[in-house]
Amino acid sequence: MVRQPLAGGRAVDYIHRRILTTLPSMLRLRQDELPFRGSSHRFVGADHADVGVSVFLFHGEPGRGPGPHRHPYDEIQFIQSGRGRWTVEGKTFEAGAGDVLVIKAGEVHAFTAIGEEPLVQLDIHVSPTFIQENLDSSGTSQ
Repeated sequence: MVRQPLAGGRAVDYIHRRILTTLPSMLRLRQDELPFRGSSHRFVGADHADVGVSVFLFHGEPGRGPGPHRHPYDEIQFIQSGRGRWTVEGKTFEAGAGDVLVIKAGEVHAFTAIGEEPLVQLDIHVSPTFIQENLDSSGTSQ
């Protein structure tokens, strides 16, 4: 970067302009612009400004949810509303609005929406793309 003399704050203004013109642009999307499959809108980071995470925006009616699967990266689930029943590494439990679940890389997990209202959650996958190995109930790859 070329240094300019400090005359009337011009060097600071110049630096700020250089920073703002070299930063990547912010990306703004609407949720309904994202692909929808099953019960989720899908944000794939590699497809949107090449960010390092991907996100499922899950909205599942009672009885809906993915079967056993695992990922080679961590996943964090932020439950917004509703309730669900999870099985993670063979342990079953219920969780609901306000809970945050951290599922470590390689852990086999599944969940199902339960109760009277939809389960709504934000599932952050620490990967620019989704990588999911679907398993049958015995833990064998499908």
